[in-house]
Amino acid sequence: MKKLLATAAALALGAGMASAEVKVGMITTLSGGGAGLGIDVRDGFMLAVEQSGRDDIEVVIEDDQRKPDIAVQLSDKMIQSEKVDVLTGIIWSNLAMAVIPGAVAQGKFYLSPNAGPSALAGKGCHENYFNVAWQNDNLHEAAGAYANSAGYDNSFILAPNYPAGQDALTGYKRLYDGAVAGEVYTQLGQTDYAAEIAQIRASGADSVFFFLPGGMGISFLKQYADSGVGLPVVGPAFSFDQGILQAVGPAALGVVNTSQWSKDLDNPANAAFVESFEEKYGRLPSLYASQGFDTANLLISAMEKADVSDADAFREALRAADFDSTRGDFAFGPNQHPVQDIYAREVIKEGDVFTNKVIGVALEDHSNAYVAECKM
Repeated sequence: MKKLLATAAALALGAGMASAEVKVGMITTLSGGGAGLGIDVRDGFMLAVEQSGRDDIEVVIEDDQRKPDIAVQLSDKMIQSEKVDVLTGIIWSNLAMAVIPGAVAQGKFYLSPNAGPSALAGKGCHENYFNVAWQNDNLHEAAGAYANSAGYDNSFILAPNYPAGQDALTGYKRLYDGAVAGEVYTQLGQTDYAAEIAQIRASGADSVFFFLPGGMGISFLKQYADSGVGLPVVGPAFSFDQGILQAVGPAALGVVNTSQWSKDLDNPANAAFVESFEEKYGRLPSLYASQGFDTANLLISAMEKADVSDADAFREALRAADFDSTRGDFAFGPNQHPVQDIYAREVIKEGDVFTNKVIGVALEDHSNAYVAECKM
């Protein structure tokens, strides 16, 4: 298995400098289905490390191949052999559930740049686990709130049958006031949605909500557009993000999706991030890239206040979240998940590029539904 060792010293100041004072283990998806998500998290994270100019961060990066057993093996190796201080990088909630509880139980900090399963926000919360993206339900809750404002009152809803998919439909129904015309859990990694589209057609629905990240969303949207069903679609950003839209193409135009980030958010940190990411990597950043970038900057902000060897002080420095987020205002709630605005975005075309523009705020200063279950 290929291992990439990347250090801030090598990236920013050249090789031959002092050994790292904080060692980060990044386990993320770099091959197979969903690789684009992990690549974007990695690239955003490493851009922030490079821009910091620090020579005291070492990042060990491994590919989990989207397999829980591989992710656990990598975590064990990073903790026991690599002696990392902090873990990060996991995209998929089933992998997060396999890795995070064991890692934090061994005294390691885990900073999630993506997966936010409800089990780790509520009863399974831990003082060493911080989610820098969102709790899984959040963007779906915002989609439900948007559906209310759009006048939809009979949605057909579908998502893959794994923790994040279950959280997705739970989140949508939590804030959606209408009826549910049909509720379907698909297979994780599914590419043929003819049966589900036939169910939508026959359901009497007035709208469709779906959560199908990565290639699943590409397949569904293209097939749905070709089907001629024509019901309005609303969903979270995961199927309408920058890395996916070019593959979806015109089928996504006009679709409203929800996100805590967008490239057109008007704040200095975001403008600088978008410009520098595009300059370095030759592509527009995605939601995942912004989350990787913010995760690294959270880590760096804690390093400026405390030594990772002093776990209590380092934990408090992380809780302070004293960094300029690409999202603008950012803070942790009591269960160490974000409190933040979540926006409604519309898919548009700028020149030859499909992208999103913010059209409003779906939820303001939003936390999550599991805070009361967390007994930290």
